[in-house]
Amino acid sequence: MRKNQSASLRKPDILESYYQVLIQEGLEGASIGKIAERIGIHPSLIIHYFKNKENLKLELVDLLIEKYESPAMIDFDHIEDDEERFHALISMLFSFKWSRTVDPSVHFGFYYLSLRNEKILERFRVMFKWLRDYLAEQLTDFNDKGVIQVKDATKAADYVVTLMEGLEIHNQFLASGKAFEHFAQTAQKTLVRALKNGEF
Repeated sequence: MRKNQSASLRKPDILESYYQVLIQEGLEGASIGKIAERIGIHPSLIIHYFKNKENLKLELVDLLIEKYESPAMIDFDHIEDDEERFHALISMLFSFKWSRTVDPSVHFGFYYLSLRNEKILERFRVMFKWLRDYLAEQLTDFNDKGVIQVKDATKAADYVVTLMEGLEIHNQFLASGKAFEHFAQTAQKTLVRALKNGEF
């Protein structure tokens, strides 16, 4: 029992170290040795807890997904006014804070791996389906309350997720030095207009 408790305490530290090394070194430079050095442990301890680097990757993906699903990020139940709550949700989803829930280099690094690794791909599918279904549920509720007009909440949610992901592509390649929020605010206004005008 004590051994399992020790592992449960140590593994999050190792995963956080792995995450930080990925940010600094990228996928190609994130060796077990560098992960161990950052946290001050012997590399064999990482192998002891995770067995191999593949399991280390998968557990980190699971941890990153938990960051996106954190209730604190999308909890707006304290806002009583429906219109205000709707705008608070959309603003959060299109914010720099949400975009940096996970460092983009790590997020897209694992996206790249998902094209070749079925286990990572399946985790990404589950994550995006969770987000899409959550948004569809929220949009249905706002529609029922007359805040927006949507005929197909799932289709609308698909569009929201796609637009959210595209913001980081724009920021990286097309922003021409302008702040993330510059284009995000335009995208957000366009989305709100479409949701209120029944375009889905």
